[in-house]
Amino acid sequence: MSKKKIIVGSRESKLAVIQSELVMEQIKAHHPELELELVTMKTTGDKILDKTLDKIGGKGLFVKELDRALREGEIDISVHSLKDMPMEVPEDLPLLAFPKRERPTDVLVLPKGRKEMEKGKPIGSSSPRRNVQLAALYPDMEQKSVRGNVQTRLSKLDSGEYSALVLAYAGLKRLDLDDRVSREFTPDEMIPAAGQGIMVVQGRLGEDYSWLSCIDDPRAREEAAAERAFVTYLDGGCSAPIGAFAEIEGDEIRIRGLYCDEGTGVCERGQIQGKRGDAAELAVTLAKQLKGEA
Repeated sequence: MSKKKIIVGSRESKLAVIQSELVMEQIKAHHPELELELVTMKTTGDKILDKTLDKIGGKGLFVKELDRALREGEIDISVHSLKDMPMEVPEDLPLLAFPKRERPTDVLVLPKGRKEMEKGKPIGSSSPRRNVQLAALYPDMEQKSVRGNVQTRLSKLDSGEYSALVLAYAGLKRLDLDDRVSREFTPDEMIPAAGQGIMVVQGRLGEDYSWLSCIDDPRAREEAAAERAFVTYLDGGCSAPIGAFAEIEGDEIRIRGLYCDEGTGVCERGQIQGKRGDAAELAVTLAKQLKGEA
């Protein structure tokens, strides 16, 4: 009897492919009766590298081509980094599974062979969220935008363009580059992006995806929902400096949040803790507090 074939869609960057392969391996471990095939595609967000995301249309540029392929039946599921997903998910393309989360922290990476940052050269970061927190941590250091995949950014760093980079630990770990980490920021020093360290599987509404339940991690799903509820309330596109990090501890959940008013430039941060079942409501309460509405 022939195996049922599942076509998995991914961005073509090395990290995206590794993440898709990790998900495929987990599915195969539980469902050897399935045959999985990977199809990669270059997204608009991967093609335009000379502008920051908020100038070219935001995070949706990383998913548009994969969404089209899902709708047209060219692929059966797509695998994404949750932090690259827009807050509004199309109803016909639901998020189906949230595999176990990798460490969600941000890290500082120095050029090869250096033990400290070189004054006079900027820190490379393209994230408004990272930038406002870097300004507090390193007030005497300039920041400069850096785009491209992780390997491209590291080559720019090692060639002398930057004194350091700030990257997500999860991406370096999955690329087997975590030996490059010089400093890991605590979530209190640098609140991560909503969904950082979480992968997500997306599919078509109305189809049977019960075979994905084997890779769905309730903790990752709940933390993701809380973080995205915080950002959604604040209407945070990728131009707004917003961070959210939810951490489940037993029956409790703690949510840290960062909100910067783009008009005044004032940044507020805070945290809230409560019952795990109230995560979304707690996230919205924190968002209201930081926005001065509560």
